[in-house]
This record gives sequence, structure tokens and C-alpha cells, in this order.
Amino acid sequence: MEATLYPGCSLEGLAREYLESVEAVSKSLGVHFHELEDWTCCGSSSAHVTNDRLAVALAARNLALAEKTGLDVVVPCAACYQRLKVAEKHMLDGKPVEGIAGVYEGKARVKSVVDFFWVNVGEKEIRDRVRKSLAAISPVSYYGCLTARPPKITDAKNAENPLEMDCILKSLGANVKNWSYKTDCCGGSLTLTRPDIQMKLTQKLFDMAEEAGADCIVVACPMCHMNLDSKQKEISQEAGKEYNVPVFYFSELMGLAFGDPAVEKWLGRHIVDPRPFLRSKGLI
Repeated sequence: MEATLYPGCSLEGLAREYLESVEAVSKSLGVHFHELEDWTCCGSSSAHVTNDRLAVALAARNLALAEKTGLDVVVPCAACYQRLKVAEKHMLDGKPVEGIAGVYEGKARVKSVVDFFWVNVGEKEIRDRVRKSLAAISPVSYYGCLTARPPKITDAKNAENPLEMDCILKSLGANVKNWSYKTDCCGGSLTLTRPDIQMKLTQKLFDMAEEAGADCIVVACPMCHMNLDSKQKEISQEAGKEYNVPVFYFSELMGLAFGDPAVEKWLGRHIVDPRPFLRSKGLI
């Protein structure tokens, strides 16, 4: 199976463990990703709040490049996914994009990496590659805002209760917990402007995950991971309660279940080190 991969800026930098784990897992599943040649920033998250035309054009340029490949575009970053979907809808409606020549015919459709692994690759392929069951952990899946809403842009089948990541984790053997906060906002866009609001939103996610009986949180978004992983010390000081919650990219747990030797390298880049937690569960 082949597809085009649009990594985006975050996965080339602070979230490189996400990119590395996605690439490793894809190889295990027999997926060959072709990184989009000459890709550029999609404009998230500053362009769409400053210049509407620029915001569409930046993402549309990447889609125009992807169209030439004839392959679907798989996007790991939720923010990139949102911007590319906005451009996709814009171009499929036949609206011209300043600076982008030609008509986008939708030969290269935009897909989130979670949907791609679950829908296109499938449950059987995932289960067949499991070498180490994750039955010892009890995660909640945190989708965040940008891959689910608004559904007229994201094409989410169930914008309020997405299930694809839950299904992947269950295929790995994990004891996935149900909760009502899987698409609540973590406050990522408020990190610099209103950190007081951001920390309250993030703390609520920790509290609700604990109430659901979870011992870790699993994400598919670099911004969500940054908020949940890096703010726990500050939130603990503010709340007078210690938070030390392991936060994983779903692809890292797939790599762990598949027996990938690079897992500890990926996890070693986290702010809240999840390796002691996994050792206590006998998983590393």
C-alpha cells in the first residue's frame, strides 16, 4: 500500500518522535509513505487568523503538489489536517485560489493518519503485527478539536464520539476506557495569550481521565501532546495536586506493541517520562 505523507513543521522538530513512530509503524504494516516533495508550511496556526487568502493558498499549494502523485495524502498532525481539509473543500467547490494554477480534482484526498491506519490498513493487519499485548495499561483516547470538528470540514463520521483511535488501541490489547472528554479542547491556542484558561482546560482533562479509571492519555496531535505533556508541573503547582500522567502518541504505543526497538528513544524525548510507568507494567 502506498500513500503520500505530509509531515508538517512540528513533526520535523519538537514532535519528531511522532513522525519517527508513524514511519516505523507504517513499515511494519507494509505501508510505503512517499514524503510530499517540496512541501511547505500549511499556515497553521497563524495564517488563518491573519489572512484568509494566505491561509487557503498555503495549504492549497501542498494539495496541488499532492494531486500530481495520484495518491491520498496522509497527515499525522491534527492542525495540518484541519488546514488541508479547509483547502480541499475550498478547491473541490471550484473556488479559485490566488497563486495556485489549475483545478483540484480530488485525486489526492486528505486523510488523518489515525483514520488511514484503521480504515485503509485495517484491524486484521494491526492485530497480526502485535508481538506484545498492551493489556496492562488503561488509556483514554484524546482526539482534541481539529480532526473531528467541524464535521462539514473534517468529514468525521462521529464528530462528538470518534472511535478510530479507541479501536486501534483495543486491537493492541489495551484496556481502553470510555470518557466524555475525548474531543474537548485542551486550550492549545491559548498557551501564550491566556495560559490561565489553558491550564484549567488541561487540568480538567487530567481529572476526567482519572475519573474514568485511565492511567495514561493517548493523542494524535503535536499541540495536544505539548500541552498535556509539558504543563503538568505548572498545573500541579497551581492546583496543589501532583499530576504525573503519561501521555503517548498512539503510534508510539503501536510501535511498542509491534516490538519496535526504537520505542525507548521516542519516549525519552517526553517531558513526563513514561518509561517508569511502562516498566511497572512489564512492557519495557
